[in-house]
Amino acid sequence: MSDSKAAEKWKVMAPWKDRKTIVFMSDFGTNDGAVSAMRGVASSVSGELKLENLTHEIPQFNIWEASYRLIQTITYWPAGTVFVCVIDPGVGSERESVAVLTKSGHIIVTPDNGTLSHVQKEIGILERRRISETENRLKDSQRSYTFYGRDVYAYTGARLAAGLVDFQDVGPLLDPRPVMLRVDSPIIRGNDIEGTIEILDTRYGSLWTNIPDTLFFSQGMNYGDDIRVLISCDKRIVYGYTMKACRNFSEVALGQPLLYINSLLKVSIALNQGSFAEAYSIGTGEHWHIRISKEIRQKD
Repeated sequence: MSDSKAAEKWKVMAPWKDRKTIVFMSDFGTNDGAVSAMRGVASSVSGELKLENLTHEIPQFNIWEASYRLIQTITYWPAGTVFVCVIDPGVGSERESVAVLTKSGHIIVTPDNGTLSHVQKEIGILERRRISETENRLKDSQRSYTFYGRDVYAYTGARLAAGLVDFQDVGPLLDPRPVMLRVDSPIIRGNDIEGTIEILDTRYGSLWTNIPDTLFFSQGMNYGDDIRVLISCDKRIVYGYTMKACRNFSEVALGQPLLYINSLLKVSIALNQGSFAEAYSIGTGEHWHIRISKEIRQKD
């Protein structure tokens, strides 16, 4: 490792052993004992750990949403926090089980199946290590092949968070770039901005895009403007109307659409007190695209 990389690693690792916090995310739901089992393993490793949940309501097998929820959340936690992310449709297969150290100083323990895509793109990964299951696996769990969340990820994450194992002792060093989903950046095409519908504001059915507010305003669009919105899935247009760009939802009537800037400072689409996604059967991910442009009013 070069001196500069060693210095960067030392800097981000400095607060690590003082945190003793582990944050869980999965697609398990909370109707059975799976989440409790993971938390129980972590608590058994060390009673000093603070156990927190990001969410356990990721749609089953939805690696894309898991990747997004990590980037939505991770930087709001102090450096040194350990995340255990278990969305693992290939559980027990040859996919890698890894622990990564991000450039923001966080550690993520996860199957390397695309869950790290947004973190790699927006933060960057300093080191990626394959979890050595001979040393980092719950005792007497070797005959189980379908609950790595409990037997490997929760156990390893808890040992890291508790400072019982150093990061370099998790397993062999790999190339830092993880398995990547396609995570596009927005582009300018003429007077239009083209982006991706990355995720839903799940409870309210609003669409969150990857278009930052800075790009929106730089193209001459502003609050109060009428914005032409085209939404497509694999080039099939499913929505194409004009709506107002608003600071808040009350600027349009109930049930009316609006464009707004969300809490992550990205362009979003909503219905005032309604679900835009449900009303127009719109999904999220790499196949769902949006194009916006300022509606030019014709002079009389």
